[in-house]
Amino acid sequence: MNTDALRRNVSLLTDHNLEAGRADKPAVVAEGRSATFADIHRLSCRMASRLRADGVRRGERIVVVLDDTPAFHAAFLGSIRAGAVPVPVNFLARPEDFHHFVGDSYAVQVITDPGFLDKVGPAAEQVGIPVHVNDGDTALSLDGWLAEGDDEVDPLDSHPDDPAFWLYSSGSTGKPKGVIHSQRDVLGTCENYAVGVLGLQTGDITFSTTKLFHAYGLGNGLSFPLFTGSTAVQMEGRPAADAALDMIEAHRPTVLFSVPTLYNAMLNDPSIDDRDLSSLRVGASAAEALPPEVWRRWQARTDTEILDGIGSTEMLHIYCSNRPGEVVTGTSGRAVPGYEVELRDDQGVRIPDDAEDPVGELYVRGESRLATYWHNAEKTAGAIFGEWFRSGDRYHRRDDGTFAYEGRADDMMKMGGLWVSPIEVENRLMEHEAVSEAAVVGVDVDGLMTIKAFVILRDDRVGDDALAADLQAFCKEELLRYQFPRLVDFVDDLPRTATGKIQRFKLRA
Repeated sequence: MNTDALRRNVSLLTDHNLEAGRADKPAVVAEGRSATFADIHRLSCRMASRLRADGVRRGERIVVVLDDTPAFHAAFLGSIRAGAVPVPVNFLARPEDFHHFVGDSYAVQVITDPGFLDKVGPAAEQVGIPVHVNDGDTALSLDGWLAEGDDEVDPLDSHPDDPAFWLYSSGSTGKPKGVIHSQRDVLGTCENYAVGVLGLQTGDITFSTTKLFHAYGLGNGLSFPLFTGSTAVQMEGRPAADAALDMIEAHRPTVLFSVPTLYNAMLNDPSIDDRDLSSLRVGASAAEALPPEVWRRWQARTDTEILDGIGSTEMLHIYCSNRPGEVVTGTSGRAVPGYEVELRDDQGVRIPDDAEDPVGELYVRGESRLATYWHNAEKTAGAIFGEWFRSGDRYHRRDDGTFAYEGRADDMMKMGGLWVSPIEVENRLMEHEAVSEAAVVGVDVDGLMTIKAFVILRDDRVGDDALAADLQAFCKEELLRYQFPRLVDFVDDLPRTATGKIQRFKLRA
């Protein structure tokens, strides 16, 4: 593989598989259909030729609103091949968000599935740009428009620093922000995490419950399998526990990518004990810290490890992770090869590793860092410091060199002058037999910071004052006396992003 060429153009991910003799190997499989590496290459070239024929110029943005099918591969890779910049967005977003995505990016075209046309169509119409709709009859075409494209198209010559694609942040802390990634960014995540940590090989079958429009899902389901020549299993629709378990049984993946919420939901599915999950060799987790209790239950049920890690849209994928056979539960492990992480205080000064209490905000540097936030110079200036990216995540560096997540810097709670991590309280609550999931935030009560827990219960249990008191006492048994929720609210669900990340700012409100 010519890695220098791949750093210059991401769309060459398809070409190297043809050169390696994998043209007829399944690249993507799903219920009732599959696409080979040759199919993906041909569709990407057709997309590139049609965009060029439409007069799309270098650097112009194409908003992509597609579910996880080979059409996404075609739109994403074909746009890059043409010299355009794909902007995959959350198809579950609100109609007003699509006006933001289309208008903020200055998009010149939209590519979408029929089911999302009602939401994105008005946004495209408002600015007068064409919309190409996936016909839905086959996973290998975008109606007649794409069918007229050329099967072989040379990629536009590009530079490693050229913008390759945009992603919009998940909105876990507010309005989505456009994150610009360069051509060079993808290769580092493939070499360092997919191969360096997961050991992904050509014979693997990957399955990601996180959708392709998200940075985590884009690596899991597109760039990693294309880079290694492995096969990706795709699931359409909203990720749900029963559907994910069905896909694992039907398609026998070896590597599972998911998030803590869905790992927990799969474990709580009534059918879990009857499921055949024996194909799995390893799992990966990101988006939120994985509770140790969920790790223990998954390992007991499947005899496989979940490698918990931390990544971000800005860094494109996981940059700090546990390793196979070296998992330290309750931590995000160590820096992935090719990345460096360090803790800094509120003034941005590095905290020495041998400090008495090495706790601070995590900074990271590595090849896949964003170039900038679009239309947000102030946010860019507050997040990028030379080669370093300020994550906004607060961590504790343990004596063994692993990093334990304490929460977002703005989620930390100060009780009586002492900092409290919401993650510590949540993990303890999750160990209680009645609790399925919990989220903890600090709220203002009569001018005083007060810890409040939002709790989802197991097995149709009913929340009452007696159970709330029991949960408070349960926390006090293991945590410091002030690390317990003085307020407990029993709920049926929690506000989340599309990847399952809890939106704590909504809970605080």
